[in-house]
Amino acid sequence: MATMLDAVVVGAGPNGLTAAVELARRGLSVEVYEAADAVGGGARTEELTLPGFRHDPCSAVHPLAVRSPALSAMPLDRHGLEWLHPGLPMAHPFPDGTAAVLSRHVGETAASLGPRDAGAYRRLVAPFHGKWDTLAADFLRTQWDGLPADPVTYARFGLVAAQSATLLTKTRFRDAKARGLFAGLAAHGIAPLGGFGIGGMALMFALAAHECGWPVPRGGSQAIADALASYLRELGGTIHTGFEVKHLDDLPPARAFVFDTSPTALARIAGLGNAYAHFRYGPSVFKIDYALDGPVPWTAEPARRAGTIHIGPTYEEIGAALDAAIAGHDPSVPFLITSQPSVVDPSRAPEGKHTFWVYGHVPSAWEGDATEVVERQIERFAPGFRDRVLARATAGPPELAARNPNYVGGDIATGSVAGLRLLIRPKLARVPYATAHPAVFLCSSATPPGPGVHGMSGYHAAKAVWRRLREA
Repeated sequence: MATMLDAVVVGAGPNGLTAAVELARRGLSVEVYEAADAVGGGARTEELTLPGFRHDPCSAVHPLAVRSPALSAMPLDRHGLEWLHPGLPMAHPFPDGTAAVLSRHVGETAASLGPRDAGAYRRLVAPFHGKWDTLAADFLRTQWDGLPADPVTYARFGLVAAQSATLLTKTRFRDAKARGLFAGLAAHGIAPLGGFGIGGMALMFALAAHECGWPVPRGGSQAIADALASYLRELGGTIHTGFEVKHLDDLPPARAFVFDTSPTALARIAGLGNAYAHFRYGPSVFKIDYALDGPVPWTAEPARRAGTIHIGPTYEEIGAALDAAIAGHDPSVPFLITSQPSVVDPSRAPEGKHTFWVYGHVPSAWEGDATEVVERQIERFAPGFRDRVLARATAGPPELAARNPNYVGGDIATGSVAGLRLLIRPKLARVPYATAHPAVFLCSSATPPGPGVHGMSGYHAAKAVWRRLREA
């Protein structure tokens, strides 16, 4: 008879690996099973275009990982993880050749927004600047972690965070640069700008830039997963790749099973029926990875030294692009989130060459080709861009879902974040990581605190498992 393990984790993305590490650190026997041939999930690096060009198929820039309460507590640097910071975390160019910037320095960001909004931006971030570690820990906590460490700042941030991006931009800022920059930050949530809590998401990204930067891992996002896997093995854990789990009985006997999967996949594998029938997935993106013959020829100088560039200047244009994707319409003038990691990490491309990554929002399960509209938008701010393209790899919703089954319909957030869905994931429950099966748990981005490479969903799920096993 096989020896019973303490825990089996299904899925070797950042949350699954974090959950496995947290359980192994407590002395439990842990094995991880991953369907793909390598660990990583949403944090992988592959040669998608040409030999020597290393691309991140999904997550590429990691403001929430570098000082995540979960990941920063692990010795991942000893396992090969090195963070690289570009000259600017983010630039938001405008058609006149200027740009608003998100800098490590609040003053530089404020100055880029123009004299009428510089003071307003300073006042918005001032109550929270310098408090990232406490603020992040408080907002990424669960109800069993006790009272917030800084309840005054926690409450103050909550009053701002509950607002929509629409309300914040229109009541705080007067001109297009500040409104566009803030709307672009909010658009990372892939939800209507007028939705509950989207303003708080934008503010959190801004604070992360000032306090932590928006870094990339040397060599690609795969370095995060590889470091977690290496640390897990050091702790005695085992990882099996190329092993697709279709039924719970495919796995070895264990006291607990932890799934870094979509809720619907968990229900199917664990036989939970319609447990997550009301779970809603959000819109998708159309993503293109480029191998370039040189750097992107941005008209705005700040964009040439930024790691991330937002393309789509105004609040109105960004809001319209998001609304179109949510309503199921084909993209016409997309808002683009782009990353150029090779400006700070030369290991991503052959000498003198560059990698570039871009996505725009499209409806869930959309089967069209947005290459032309995406590149037309890039050319508005980088004339001659197409002349530098050596190769491109495109991925719409079907391809994204095939790459990562957690992205149902191409939803890279593993569940809609509109309305209260960012907070209530995957459904209203005292312990959202637990399921109707006493030995089965969920740890993916479909659980709080939601999407992003921060490992906190895995961290909290592991704590829920630990409590359940201690009570057994």
